[in-house]
Amino acid sequence: MYLANDYPLLSAFWTMLWFFLWVMWFFLLFKVVFDIFRDDTLSGWGKAGWLVFVIVLPFLGVFVYLIARGKDMGRRDVEHARAQKQMFDSYVRETASGGTSSADELAKLAEMRTRGDITPEEFQQAKALVLSGSSPTGDAARVGTPSPR
Repeated sequence: MYLANDYPLLSAFWTMLWFFLWVMWFFLLFKVVFDIFRDDTLSGWGKAGWLVFVIVLPFLGVFVYLIARGKDMGRRDVEHARAQKQMFDSYVRETASGGTSSADELAKLAEMRTRGDITPEEFQQAKALVLSGSSPTGDAARVGTPSPR
């Protein structure tokens, strides 16, 4: 029994085409559902209405959504990608800078001095450590604390 006789090439082509269209349909359906939730201009009732329309009448709901709101889908995708890139870039900048700067450490020390947590002498010692560049966070936090014996 030959499979080629039972399943000709044209039938295989049509099966692949229908499978591709079915996958693309689900891709489009999920893209519309995610866009409904991502859209900040829609109210809660608007989102619920579109979602019910897309779920109850999926073909009609998706096509009406694409006609009515499809132009803004691309804009929202670009804004979302831009916001993600901006958050990633700021995370990389913060991580690459190595944490707090000496100016931040000096500001923390000045705040501790004004609260009375450290004395002016301890402030001067910690300030010298921060300005010398030797482990400002750890050394500044240990100034004035008794060493363990």
